[in-house]
This record gives sequence, structure tokens and C-alpha cells, in this order.
Amino acid sequence: LVALVAASACALAQPAARPPLGKVSDDDNHIYLLGSFHALKPSDYPISATVDAAFDDAETVAFEISPEEMASPEVPRKMMAAGVLPEGETLRQKLSAGGWHRLQLYAGRRGMDLQPYSRMEPWILALVISMQELNAIGYDPKQGLDQQLIARSGQAHKTTLGLESGDDQIAALDSMSPGEQEQSLAEALDDAAGFKLKMDKLHDSWRAGDVAALNEMLTGEFKRTYPQLYQRIDVARNKAWLPKLQRMLDEEHHRDTLVVVGTMHLLGPDGLVSQLQSRGYRVERL
Repeated sequence: LVALVAASACALAQPAARPPLGKVSDDDNHIYLLGSFHALKPSDYPISATVDAAFDDAETVAFEISPEEMASPEVPRKMMAAGVLPEGETLRQKLSAGGWHRLQLYAGRRGMDLQPYSRMEPWILALVISMQELNAIGYDPKQGLDQQLIARSGQAHKTTLGLESGDDQIAALDSMSPGEQEQSLAEALDDAAGFKLKMDKLHDSWRAGDVAALNEMLTGEFKRTYPQLYQRIDVARNKAWLPKLQRMLDEEHHRDTLVVVGTMHLLGPDGLVSQLQSRGYRVERL
């Protein structure tokens, strides 16, 4: 009983998560930019009052893809279909000898049967491995900040939209070159070694809103280690989203919008915050 009371007291004393949140303004309008963590734990809620205030102020909430598409079974079906290799090609053929050996070692340690994935492209395996590792250490995509805000948006009858379509996301993954695809799998395998330590450190930095630490762990490390993949997953998508954010700010009869995207998309010189600042918009950290 004493241990239970002590644990409860610690949980109550934990400060609310204060993820990266900025208010972007021009002369007459503003939007909010919120950095999401796509898989969290129930103990991460409730979120900070600043996020709640931004949510309450916004008439519209924008996500990477719309809630309707996120909930549709068509998106995962299309993703798996896009990840099937052409007839006669196999996953093993798509990987270097070293890459295949590393994948076999991982599968052996995790008791993972590679046969069902023998005709899949490497980027599919990268996603599967990342999800397995997240689930193994208690991070739940259903508890992700974007998913929680989707639910709240529905309850509050807010307008929602997507910055890109599910097809756009699938195309970004499926159009990767063979080298980029092997890079994505190598990154997933790299992360699997010491995954809990890395994720917990990243999670703590996100909860604290430590932008400098997040920039180094997400953007800096990714850009140095996998420069091609960084361009594909981060830079290209940011460039595609920027005109949409600018239209939100430039509308004559503006409805305040909360934009919820993966935290990496906000960080560094290629991030949405820096890109909007370079275009003359004011950004205030909340």
C-alpha cells in the first residue's frame, strides 16, 4: 500500500507534457504549429494547458493526413499493395549481403518470421520493425498526440483537414530509390539496438519541449546518417506543405488553425518554423 501511494504521488507530481508549440503570425492572422509524438502512453495525459488553449482557440485542426483517411482501411491496404515487389523479385535480392545478414540477425533475436515479407519492399520492413519495437516498450500509436487530438476534434465538432493525402505519404515511401529504401531499413535496425534508451530520451525531451535536444536527436542525426532519406521524408514534404500554411495565414477571412505534424517537421533550418520565419512571418514559442 505504501509503494502504491508513493507511485501515485510521483505520477501526480509529474509535470504535464509541454511539446514544441509555436504561434505563427502575419499582420492580421495566425496559426499554431504543434510538434506531435506519434506514439505515447496514457500517463502522458493530460497535456499542457498551452496546447489545450491553442486547441480551444482553433476552429480548424490540420494533420499530416485527414482523420477520415487515417481511419480508413483503404490506406493500410494501399500501403501494403504498394510495397509488394514485382513478380520474380524478392526482398533478399533488394538488400546488400550485409543488409540481409543484419535483418536475419534481428529476426532471429525477435523470433520474427521473414517468410511473409519475402516479396515486400525494404521500406515495408522498416515500418514493421519500428512498430514492433514501439509496441515492445509500451509506446502506443493510439495514444499518439495526433490521434488524441483527432478524437477531441470530433467531440468539439471542429473542422479537420490533411496537409497531404494517404496516397502522398505512400508515394513518398514507395518512390524511394533502392539505396534510400535500404537506408530506411538500416535506420530501423540501428534504432532497434538500444531502442528503449533512445525512445525514452527522445520522449523526455519532447515532454520538456527541449527543441535543441530534439533537433539534434531527430533532425541532426537523421540528416548526417541518412541524407537522402532526410531529403525525401522531411525536406520535400515540408516544401509541399509550406504554400498551404501560407494560404492559411493569408486568407482574408481567416479561421485560426492548429497544425499538428511530426516534431521533426518543425525543427532546424529546413523545418517549417525556420522556413516561415524566412518568409517574413513572426513565430512565438508558446
